[in-house]
Amino acid sequence: MENNFKMVAKTLYGFEELLAQELRKLGASNIEMGTRNVSFEGDTGFMYKANLCCRTAIKILKPITGFNIFTEEDLYKKVYAIPWEKYMKSTGSLAVDATVFSEKFTHSQYIALKTKDAIVDRFRDKEGVRPDVDLDHPTLRINVHIDRNICTISLDSSGQSLHKRGYKVANTIAPINEVLAAGMIMLSGWNGQCDFLDPMCGSGTLLTEAAMIACNIPPNLNKDEFGFETWPDFDVDLYELIEEAALKKIREFHFKIKGFDTDREAVKKAKENISSANLSEFIEVAQQDFFESEKETDRSLWIVTNPPYDERISVNDIEAFYGKIGDTLKQKYPGTQAWLITSNMEALKCVGLRPSRKIKLFNGKLEARFVKYEMYEGSKKAKKQ
Repeated sequence: MENNFKMVAKTLYGFEELLAQELRKLGASNIEMGTRNVSFEGDTGFMYKANLCCRTAIKILKPITGFNIFTEEDLYKKVYAIPWEKYMKSTGSLAVDATVFSEKFTHSQYIALKTKDAIVDRFRDKEGVRPDVDLDHPTLRINVHIDRNICTISLDSSGQSLHKRGYKVANTIAPINEVLAAGMIMLSGWNGQCDFLDPMCGSGTLLTEAAMIACNIPPNLNKDEFGFETWPDFDVDLYELIEEAALKKIREFHFKIKGFDTDREAVKKAKENISSANLSEFIEVAQQDFFESEKETDRSLWIVTNPPYDERISVNDIEAFYGKIGDTLKQKYPGTQAWLITSNMEALKCVGLRPSRKIKLFNGKLEARFVKYEMYEGSKKAKKQ
């Protein structure tokens, strides 16, 4: 279609295929997977939709130009030549993010600074007024991507990272990123087909993302503002139409989503976050020790959890702790698909169960494994027969 343009959605390592599937389902065209990103084409309405509805996207970028650069002066001149007055007013504010993969250009902050200088100098030379820099709530957020000598300048349509959904009002120590939580649940194959449990739920992120997946609620419905809302061409009527169409696709959910935590304060914070997301009717949180619990019904159960790694949350004997996870699953949770993520590879060996799947992910900068344990009713052999 003639109104379509190229966009790039950034994501976390290991989620590229999930994001491509999401974009395909939403109606994107010319989808191509990269490393931690997926490029695609769509129109302005689709850009709004992708920001509102993609669970595994961190940013939706709209490239506006690309060029070769060999020196910092090249960068300055070519950024200066872009008609920035088309995208913002001199009275507005801007922020520049840069990522560099180059032997020639190695300092991303310096590249961001040089880009900012070129933009404000153009406004000052043409209009006698320069825009301010506002790193938190700029009128225009600009992304610079340098791969060797190729520089791409994009407008950031998302504003703040899309993992900041807007429902979190209370955090615990080491909370899991919302995009990571949603991607884990999607990778596990759960979409609301049975009961769900996070037995170490912390601030309730996995529970909240699970409820939104089960009910097909747009993940960024609670977000205060997207970057595109401050653009000169923002079409509020079109956005409201897109939002209304997405809300019509919300579905009913007939199973239970439950969370445990031994920490009373964590339980309180989880309840506050769940209430903030308007999901209290779907999720129950209790102060409970997983190791003293058991499966409550004979219905199928899906467990997805993020136990302590002995990194930011310390555990007295981490290997014994992981051993108890395995024992509890084996003895008290038959008929369960159990998934957990950890960066502690030594402790993972102490679970004492053979994982049927093992997926490499990153939790922040920590390399982690997302593993699946299938807890059969009776023996595995009997199950196969």
